[in-house]
Amino acid sequence: MSTTITPVEQKTDALVLHFAPVARKLSEQEFYDFCRLNPELRIELTSDGDLIIMPPTGMKTGNRNALLTYYTTAWAIKDGTGLIFDSSSVVTLPNGAKRSPDVSWIRKERWERLSEAEQDRFSPICPDFIVELRSPTDAVKTLQAKMQEYIENGAQLGWLIDPFERKVYVYQPDQPVKVLDDPATVSGESVLSGFTLDVQEIWK
Repeated sequence: MSTTITPVEQKTDALVLHFAPVARKLSEQEFYDFCRLNPELRIELTSDGDLIIMPPTGMKTGNRNALLTYYTTAWAIKDGTGLIFDSSSVVTLPNGAKRSPDVSWIRKERWERLSEAEQDRFSPICPDFIVELRSPTDAVKTLQAKMQEYIENGAQLGWLIDPFERKVYVYQPDQPVKVLDDPATVSGESVLSGFTLDVQEIWK
């Protein structure tokens, strides 16, 4: 199986491994085994079968991501209608892509329809809510394309948080993307009822 390795986009340290068109795509088991052999890497698989390998985040991004996970988890525990997943969790979207959002939330009734085996692996489900947090190695266009993919595959709400430009991009089905410039807060809308994120805490 031949591959080429090129940067995903200029100004990013992520790599994409393009598998030759004549080669078959990695199977579910092969991708799972590849991830287990490289636990220090964050790895995704596109719907075309390309592997995206992302470097570990820096400490500041790690802190921001921890805050996002903490605030959403605190709300989810109190709300009780769904489950929160962190950035180490991989989901398999309907289009075949395997993605690991920085934060995701899935309604309990949808999660419980999965078998135990499906819950233990890269679950075949698109989260209802997605957050992607831009790090210094992320290109905005790449993240915007991922957010659009989530929405096209069933996500009901998505936030792309850019702490460098102090912007939040809000994605919802059948609606234009909202761009919030340096907002104080951002609402979970009807998807995360009663949840409001203090964005200023993420800028720090």
